[in-house]
Amino acid sequence: MTGLFASWGEWLPRLLEGLVTSVEITAVSLLIGVPLGLLFALLSSSRTRPLRWAAIALVEVGRGTPALVMLQFVYYGLPSAGLSFTAFVSAVAALSLTTAGYTSEILRGGLQAVPVGETEAAGALGMSHRDTLRFVVVPQGVRIALPSLMGFAILIFQATSLTFTISVVELLSQAYSIGAATFRYLDVLVLAGLLYLAVTIPAGWLTGRTERRLSRHL
Repeated sequence: MTGLFASWGEWLPRLLEGLVTSVEITAVSLLIGVPLGLLFALLSSSRTRPLRWAAIALVEVGRGTPALVMLQFVYYGLPSAGLSFTAFVSAVAALSLTTAGYTSEILRGGLQAVPVGETEAAGALGMSHRDTLRFVVVPQGVRIALPSLMGFAILIFQATSLTFTISVVELLSQAYSIGAATFRYLDVLVLAGLLYLAVTIPAGWLTGRTERRLSRHL
C-alpha cells in the first residue's frame, strides 16, 4: 500500500496538469456554448421563418450528434475541406456546439416558464419587445434554467475525457500515458477517477444547493 501511495505521488503532478486542461476545455466550451444556446433558443421562436429553421437545424445537429462523432468530425473531417485546427481548438469547437444544442432546449424551457403576466406587465408599461426580452424574460428565464445548466456543465466536464481520442493531453490521456509506461492501468485509472470525483461531487452538491435556494423564490 505504501508503494501505491508513493506511485500516486509521482503520477499526481501529470494528472493534475491533465485535470487543468479538462477544466479549461469545459470552461471555454461553456463560455461559448451557453450564449450560443441562448441565441438559438431565442431564434427558434423567431417569427422569421429562415432564422427559426436555421436555429432549429443547428440545435438538432448539436443534440443529435454524439460528442465523440463531433470531435472526430471537427479534428479529422474538416481538414479535408481545408479547415485545420489544433486539438485543443477542435475539442472546444465540438463541445461548444454540443453545449449550444443542449442548453438551447434548457434555456428555451426556462424562457417559456416565465409567467405570461410578466410580459403583459412589461407591455402595459410601454416596453418594446426587445426590452421585454432583455430586461424581463431573459434574466428570469436564465435564473429558472440555472440549476439545469449547472448540471449540464458537469456532463460537459465528463465529456472532456473523450478528447483524448483527438490527442488532447487531458486527464484521461495522461492516465493512459502513465499506464502505458508502467503497465499499472488499474492504479492510475483509480487515481484519475478520484480526481474526476473531486470535481464532480462538489459541483453536484453546489447544483443541488442552488436549485433548492432558487426554488424558494420561484
